[in-house]
Amino acid sequence: MSSFCGNSDCLNRARFLPEPPVSDKFCQFERLALRVRSFAGLTGIHDRLDPYALAESVGLRVVPLDSISGLSDETKALLQSPTSGAWSGGATPILPDGTRVVILNPSHSETRKMATLMEEICHVLLGHQHSELTTATETSEASRTHHQQIEEEAYSVGAAALLPYRALACYLSRGFTIKTIATHAGVSQALVRYRIRVLKLSAYLSL
Repeated sequence: MSSFCGNSDCLNRARFLPEPPVSDKFCQFERLALRVRSFAGLTGIHDRLDPYALAESVGLRVVPLDSISGLSDETKALLQSPTSGAWSGGATPILPDGTRVVILNPSHSETRKMATLMEEICHVLLGHQHSELTTATETSEASRTHHQQIEEEAYSVGAAALLPYRALACYLSRGFTIKTIATHAGVSQALVRYRIRVLKLSAYLSL
């Protein structure tokens, strides 16, 4: 995989950008993300990663929420809340046929659903124990188990796979705005901001 896209402006100005990334933790996330992209068959830093195609190759089946029967009204409300901090998606344990089913919050944007699906893909590829969703009862609300370290690794690796450091560095060196980067990479502006923040690249937005 090439380090840069070949754009002369990118090549000329790359020396002003720091080496990726700035901590051992995010350096490891970046390496894992490049392995995910390689597994997906991508060879260029600006090649778009299609989470839906990759999901099939790792045994994940994305199904619409409407096709899931037996859910209570409380659980459906939890699974399709449109708020920014709402549940965004999850996967079942391994089914008898060897696959897992992934449900994505239908109220969220397509770019957020892609980031969520990448997170679930990374859970599988990184060998994480799946989180569990418990349905509401008369005495308790619906909830999901949450392991901060595991969730951070899966989300961070997935985000890095969608927008690798070298691609982001190239975009910044060419003076692209966050909105333009998001459009080129096919991701949300929120994901671009996240990647800029964790890679300490905020100062290079004005290049």
